[in-house]
Amino acid sequence: MIYLIFRIIGFWLMKNLGFPHLMPMNYTVSLLYTCNSRCNTCNIWKKQAKNLTLEEYQKIFKNIGKSPYWITFSGGEPFLRNDIVDVVTAIYKISHPRIINIPTNGILVQTIIEKTDAIASACPKAQIIVNISIDGIEEQHDKIRNVPGNYKKAIATFNGLKALKHKNLSVGIHTVISKFNVDSFPSIANELMRLKPDSYITEIAEERVELDTMGTDITPSLVAYKSAIDYLIHRIKNSKFKGMSKVTMAFRIEYYNLVKRIMRDKRQIIPCYSGVASCQISPDGDIWSCCIKAKSLGNLRKNNYNFRKIWFSPLAEMERRSIHKKKCWCPLANAAYTNMLLHLPTLFRVSWRSFIHWWS
Repeated sequence: MIYLIFRIIGFWLMKNLGFPHLMPMNYTVSLLYTCNSRCNTCNIWKKQAKNLTLEEYQKIFKNIGKSPYWITFSGGEPFLRNDIVDVVTAIYKISHPRIINIPTNGILVQTIIEKTDAIASACPKAQIIVNISIDGIEEQHDKIRNVPGNYKKAIATFNGLKALKHKNLSVGIHTVISKFNVDSFPSIANELMRLKPDSYITEIAEERVELDTMGTDITPSLVAYKSAIDYLIHRIKNSKFKGMSKVTMAFRIEYYNLVKRIMRDKRQIIPCYSGVASCQISPDGDIWSCCIKAKSLGNLRKNNYNFRKIWFSPLAEMERRSIHKKKCWCPLANAAYTNMLLHLPTLFRVSWRSFIHWWS
């Protein structure tokens, strides 16, 4: 907690005054673009890259050091990477992140179960979170993902992961709310929450350069999204949580309300710390402030794997100033949770809801 307090102060100073020069605490590592789904909401599988190797990741994170608090290993489909256990374990041993998050479509049932088992065993001091993407029930999910049998495989993966019983493993379900499922979201949420995942989270489908979805018609209308997400908020408020689970769900409520405001006003609602506290590394070594714009601040291969050189470069500083001046806006969940953690009014509301008045 003390660590986080000092980081919050430091990031605020860096964003607003330009110093001290800090490394981010939230890293997204895109391991590959390859995917075995063909989702209506994502075209990342069409992209190609010369993926960074295990040895290259070791060089990168030795330069990064122990700044990561939270690392997300994404794709494509992360578990298509044969050396995912080696990559995650190597980075864990170098950087000691407290949280490791891996999203998956759940198609490679046995592979996902076995490799998650190995990762949880090899990274005992990190909280391992595996979120299985499910966007509908039975045929609806298969149709959105364009993979026959995907739903049944995702459920089999969920059940297999829940059976592992690692104390440091959380198994969640993640739903992308899009124009393809927004009208049936209440029934989707009811069924998936009935499975009792360790967490149930949603994210709105949006246009991202990374996903090659710019100009596509995938985002639900504000009215439809508000109706869907208000239902989920009502479900959360009517459920009973204790301890950190209650704090986590209070953050979720804040995020869902934040997305509604961003969609309505089409602007940054709270300060964005992308390029300051959070970043992304593409499969071929580009550093991005975020995946929405996917604007390269520099390539690690071309800079001798020196993350710090790129992060504190004039180009990176220009990107930070652009974000600080609110020249962009988005509801990206990964960045938003970091932003909320660094926003004192949000922290106050989360604390009030968690410890004083849940129904506020």
